[in-house]
Amino acid sequence: MTSCFSFFTSLLFFLLTISDSLFMQINGLSFGINYGQVGNNLPSPSRVAVLIRSMNVTRIKLYDADPNVLHAFSQSNVEFVIGIGNEHLQNMTNLSKAQIWIQHHVLPYLSQTKIISINVGNEVFNSNDTQLILNLFPSMQNVHNALVNLGLDKLISVTTAHSFNILENSYPPSYGSFKQDLMQYIQPIVEFLDEINSPFLINAYPFFAYKDNPNEVSLNYALFQPNQGLVDPNTNLHYDNMLYAQIDAVYAAINAIGYTNVEVKVSETGWPSNGDSDEIGATPQNAKLYNGNLLRRIEEKQGTPAKPLVPIDVYVFALFNEDLKPGPASERNYGLYYPNGSPVYNIGLQGYLPQMVVPSKSKVLSFNFLVCIVTCLTFTWELSGS
Repeated sequence: MTSCFSFFTSLLFFLLTISDSLFMQINGLSFGINYGQVGNNLPSPSRVAVLIRSMNVTRIKLYDADPNVLHAFSQSNVEFVIGIGNEHLQNMTNLSKAQIWIQHHVLPYLSQTKIISINVGNEVFNSNDTQLILNLFPSMQNVHNALVNLGLDKLISVTTAHSFNILENSYPPSYGSFKQDLMQYIQPIVEFLDEINSPFLINAYPFFAYKDNPNEVSLNYALFQPNQGLVDPNTNLHYDNMLYAQIDAVYAAINAIGYTNVEVKVSETGWPSNGDSDEIGATPQNAKLYNGNLLRRIEEKQGTPAKPLVPIDVYVFALFNEDLKPGPASERNYGLYYPNGSPVYNIGLQGYLPQMVVPSKSKVLSFNFLVCIVTCLTFTWELSGS
């Protein structure tokens, strides 16, 4: 009977503490989001899990394999892309170390958390570190081979995310091509992705193109706003926004080296709500337009002009403003939310971040009253059983 009492009291306390969120109107779209944690004021993963569920986000991309996050999302329907940071690629060139990494960072969570992909490194070709670049492909191979050895390769894919700067040409989209000096590294990676049926990830930001050439790039074209658009003279395909043109330029670059079955996914895209004085266009209004219009396109399951039957697959950057990110001010202002859970701008997601659980006086009284009822019932049952 004591265990019964304990169960009832635990259940009552749980219901009381979440009662505020049970009656929230929950709206949202099904999309992916980048969950970065480069900040000193971010909410706990357990609170973030409630926010993510209230937004109806179905996919999260991490830049590591934070066990606190993976544990907080156990028994949820959220699918995770986890990351192996650039600083760990040297170790991943050793198959046994790659297998140990998976045994420590993946296996303990698989029974309760949906891990669907491992992103090996991030924008490696943006670095000037030749050794890091040389380590990327063998690291990807070893992580995949370790998954094969553990019988997980059918459940978890392996890939890497690239900066859009790997392209030599991106306009018109059908002329897309990779930089010649990177071809020796990119070619085997694309071949590998084709063999294991994994996507090619690109971090695409129309904001950068507009910021660098505001007199030549149409802001409406960058923001998915009504505009005349552009026509690719080689294909006669019409583009009404820059992101779709960027995606198709990557497809063209992949096709140019002989591969037609590798899917392109956008691992990062977004628009900053603030920036330095020289970061033209970094405003809350523009960020709201970009991300709001993008989410509507995702909801409509649109494809690009060159791939109309393949809905765009996008991870928005990012969930929170991250105050410790280095670089220009824009880097710290890509979040949809402030760390306190309030939206930076309203695009209709209406997510809910629960506050720290500090029961109010009324809730404590209600809880005590309910405990008294359970106690009386327990006592009555014990008397009737004696």
